[in-house]
Amino acid sequence: MSGPIVVAWTLTAAFAALVLPCVRRLVRLDYGRLGAAARNGDLAELLLVVAMVAMLSPVGGPIPAAGWQAVLALTAGWFAVSWWKERRTGHAACGHHAVSAAAMLFMVTFMPHSDVTHGPWLVMSGHDAASTLWLSLVFGVVAAYFAVDAVRAGILAARGTGDSGQVSRWVCRVLMGLGMGYMLLGAAL
Repeated sequence: MSGPIVVAWTLTAAFAALVLPCVRRLVRLDYGRLGAAARNGDLAELLLVVAMVAMLSPVGGPIPAAGWQAVLALTAGWFAVSWWKERRTGHAACGHHAVSAAAMLFMVTFMPHSDVTHGPWLVMSGHDAASTLWLSLVFGVVAAYFAVDAVRAGILAARGTGDSGQVSRWVCRVLMGLGMGYMLLGAAL
């Protein structure tokens, strides 16, 4: 196996492992007490984890790229509107999920081809030399956002404040942020 294939399989396995805590939160938590925003955030987290698995997997995904683009566009829009409606209450998780879905939509749409093939279904489009600078700048800025967010979430997870569901959310957010940053920096360079 070549280096990129080993990395792709390792990251695929790591993100596939994040499905379990997402599903456990959805099954176990009392959303009547926590509210719809927590449930929607957990559903978004599960969707984004599955999308990361599909983007990283050397085998490819069963959903065509256009399908992922539609799902991620709807997710980004839903959480952007939710954030806008709840911005006075300080519910920043909706904004983070909107940024995450938009970044994944951007990656599926504009990320260049790599040595790792993604099969016939999730083929990421290449970009020409004229668009390289602006794509690199966008990818770099968004990667920096995810790096800062991962550090912040890591600090909150280490403090262990809140219930076990909240700590699980912070740990997943750390790993997702690091994975998103890795993919974005790889595309920017």
